[in-house]
Amino acid sequence: MRDHKNRPRVVITGMGAISPLGSSKELMWQGLMAGASGIDRITQFDASELPCQIAGEIPDFEPNNYLDRKEIRRYPRSAQIGLAVAMQAIKDAGLPDTMREPERSSVIFGTVLGGVDLLDEGVATLRTKGYSKVNPFTMPGGIPNLSSFLIARQFQCLGPNNTISTACATGTQSIGEAAELIRRGSADLVITGGTEALVIDWAIASFSVMRALPTNYNDKPQQASRPFDTKREGFVFSEGAAAFILESLEHAQQRHARIYAEIVGYSSSSDAIHIAAPDPDGFGPARAMRWALEDAGLKPEQVEYINAHGSSTPVNDVMETKAIKLLFGEHAYQLAISSTKSMIGHAMGAAGALEAVVCVLALEKGWLPPTINYEYPDPECDLDYIPNQARQVNVSVVMSNSFGLGGQNACLVIKKMEKEP
Repeated sequence: MRDHKNRPRVVITGMGAISPLGSSKELMWQGLMAGASGIDRITQFDASELPCQIAGEIPDFEPNNYLDRKEIRRYPRSAQIGLAVAMQAIKDAGLPDTMREPERSSVIFGTVLGGVDLLDEGVATLRTKGYSKVNPFTMPGGIPNLSSFLIARQFQCLGPNNTISTACATGTQSIGEAAELIRRGSADLVITGGTEALVIDWAIASFSVMRALPTNYNDKPQQASRPFDTKREGFVFSEGAAAFILESLEHAQQRHARIYAEIVGYSSSSDAIHIAAPDPDGFGPARAMRWALEDAGLKPEQVEYINAHGSSTPVNDVMETKAIKLLFGEHAYQLAISSTKSMIGHAMGAAGALEAVVCVLALEKGWLPPTINYEYPDPECDLDYIPNQARQVNVSVVMSNSFGLGGQNACLVIKKMEKEP
């Protein structure tokens, strides 16, 4: 067992979010509470020849609000929105533009493929126009750690800097590893989160060939993401970013920061079974959830809400339901569970970070987001998935799950901040 008494407590003091429901955490929350969908037909390229022609695109992102013209030309969309949400989170936390203690300030940010759109463009240019026409920012703009670098430079974070890339578990694992950095005393403040902008023809084509995307909802895109529903066909690709300011409790209190919530538990695990398919019995995800609760020093029955991975694929939703039952037993039927991917789609490396924002806002506001498009219950998925309408209920302990390609599992346990006596 870990020493829960003597390690630094980790709290959340700032957040930012850009999603298919809008370019702020407030817009995202409003959309979730209304049961709105950010899924529509793809506009970033001509998808008419693909089996799946829908995605969750950010409708209102204006890079000019965050970057100058040169930076917009040089940086890929994933890095642009990654830096933007970090700026939002810094402002939300009431922090200065330059860290007061640079060597105690760190960055851990995640992405699956980063600026692959710039790499894609560079390869096409090389093969059609020759090497001299290749954008000199192709490689530095395409590397996954560009967002971490830009955030560190922007705010002068001179402490440890890391980039996490663990498929769909990326965002959750980035936040968890950032908390670990503070717990072990290597930083007092960490900017963390995840970003992804992969609404690209070959990415949609690849998942279509894998039969992972829905193909019968092109004319009704807002109904396509339907986790735990028997008519689900696959996940809906999306883009977005979310960022957090994590601090040690002592550091936050010293600067009289507003505290949203406390990260009390984190763990990750591996299925070690298949490159794409999850453990059908849910053992790997159940381990991650169990270890996260042990890390938090909490019992399963203390969890009140789970933001499920809930990807809307036929196999994953059944597996996650099994995993929840494995760990929680009879308490599984008392839990409120929802998948916000039903509204914002699956933003890959940003998914877990966006969903962690949802968890924190649920703790703060006393409302739980729904799982929309839940019309035809799957008998193998028989838990309470908060169907179709948000639910007003005060909760104190929530869990956020992310399960990714390659059997990557990650779990966070977040708790409402207790009032000081």
